[in-house]
Amino acid sequence: MQRSWLTRALHTLLALAVTHQLLVSLVMEEPEEGEAEGLLFELHETVGLVTLGILLAFWLWALVRRSETPLGALFPWLSPGRLRELAADIGRHLAALARLHLPEYRPASPLAAAIHGLGLLAVTGSALSGLTWWLGEEGLVAHALAEAAEEVHELFGNLVWAYLVGHAGMAVLHRLAGHDEISAMFSLRPGGR
Repeated sequence: MQRSWLTRALHTLLALAVTHQLLVSLVMEEPEEGEAEGLLFELHETVGLVTLGILLAFWLWALVRRSETPLGALFPWLSPGRLRELAADIGRHLAALARLHLPEYRPASPLAAAIHGLGLLAVTGSALSGLTWWLGEEGLVAHALAEAAEEVHELFGNLVWAYLVGHAGMAVLHRLAGHDEISAMFSLRPGGR
């Protein structure tokens, strides 16, 4: 499935922003109560707000685009038809893995779409909980809510790490298997937007 230039641009910006946030989180130090924020912590907050903006643009584009992966494919959990497609695709993957083969790349794979949807939810949860935590630090939401948001933000951060490692790892495995999904993802659609 070919992607529009806007989908590719938003995906690239989001991937760069999320990777930045994860890497900075490894070396920044959270300030103690009453202590000034360090440069890396401030950078994480600022880029976090920018990431939230990119994420909102991504969600809006996903709602209005017509010829690419529909939201229902990203979130098949409430559709019996999509769940059947997902189960069949999981079966295809398990059969290939049982033969010690990587499943053939399919651009419209229900499993890949559902996993992308879960990644999008994890990033969204991380961004929204980070925003809530930041608003609490600014005194704009209750302290108890900000503290809860901090815990949720850390949980979602771990989920995003798992998603990033798995996503990049699968891309590398597919590339090593000779599948060309990375080139397909970035190819221009004739007359693409």
